[in-house]
Amino acid sequence: MNDNAAPLQVALIGYGFVGKAFHAPLINSVPGLELSVVSSRDADKVHADLPQVQVIADPLEAIRHPQVDLVVIASPNATHAPLAKAALAAGKDVVVDKPFTLDLAEARELIALAEKHGRLLSVFQNRRWDSDYLGVKQVIEQGLIGQVSHFESHIDRYRPQVRVRWREQNLPGSGLWFDLGPHMVDQALQLFGLPLSVQANIATLRANAEVNDWAHVILNYPSHKVILHGSMLVAGGVSRFTVHGDQGSVVKARADGQESQLLAGVIPGSAGWGKDDDALSLFVGTEPVRTLPTPDGDQRQYYIRLRDALRGDGANPVTALQALAVMAVLEAAETAARTGATETLPLTAAEIAAW
Repeated sequence: MNDNAAPLQVALIGYGFVGKAFHAPLINSVPGLELSVVSSRDADKVHADLPQVQVIADPLEAIRHPQVDLVVIASPNATHAPLAKAALAAGKDVVVDKPFTLDLAEARELIALAEKHGRLLSVFQNRRWDSDYLGVKQVIEQGLIGQVSHFESHIDRYRPQVRVRWREQNLPGSGLWFDLGPHMVDQALQLFGLPLSVQANIATLRANAEVNDWAHVILNYPSHKVILHGSMLVAGGVSRFTVHGDQGSVVKARADGQESQLLAGVIPGSAGWGKDDDALSLFVGTEPVRTLPTPDGDQRQYYIRLRDALRGDGANPVTALQALAVMAVLEAAETAARTGATETLPLTAAEIAAW
């Protein structure tokens, strides 16, 4: 990176949980990026954390701000596509929080628009740099458990009470599967590529819940199975990852702690950032269980690599095509849960070949 280059000016659209807890601190931790505009109807809330930024209530006005280079969309899911479309049309590079869009049609429209205007379009998949995922990825890539036969990923919460927030209301793009599913799907696709087919059971289990709060999805590959599971009614006793191979198994009990650190106000990159003292448990054949240190997580890497890509010094860390594949799995799972059938991915031959 050219250290003397002017920092890229960033507009953050939305200052709810995701914008405040994730995007703002991560952007502010990366040299070469300057968060200068936030779109929010609550200027006092923003200025309490970020006194130097310009707060603009109208997201379209913030998007079109003449000094802004990069627009980061962290607003409710149903607004992702229209706001990204407006940003691309305004000649801005764009980051969209997950899920990319509500459906494949919107995703394809955004990809075409980004190509038309020659702009970078990326989707925020910060959990590619979680310690738990990096640990099991390392074990798999080093061949320590041989050929994978069973890969199980859990993102579970204990939230028995339905909260009053858009993610838990009957709105387009709400529900657990569109909230946590994109993380689990993206990690699986990064490890194993596109599955042959998808099976799913998606349910609403909590009293008074308006949208799904439980999902169990199976990705079928030629020689192994991937299980993705999320629930709002798990108080404990479940590992984040369980992976079995023909030579052994690996278990990662606890989840990455960066979200907790961000919520506690820890500055990304400061002492202790991304450290994970929960070791991986490695079982090889009949040998006694071994422990392996878990690598550090660092979700800053998404924005570091994005900055480099915008400077021409690297690749887009999460391409729109990768995000399209995630949307295809999300959509196939919803269809499979509704019909009870095994679904193939609703991608074109050209999209599959490009992957």
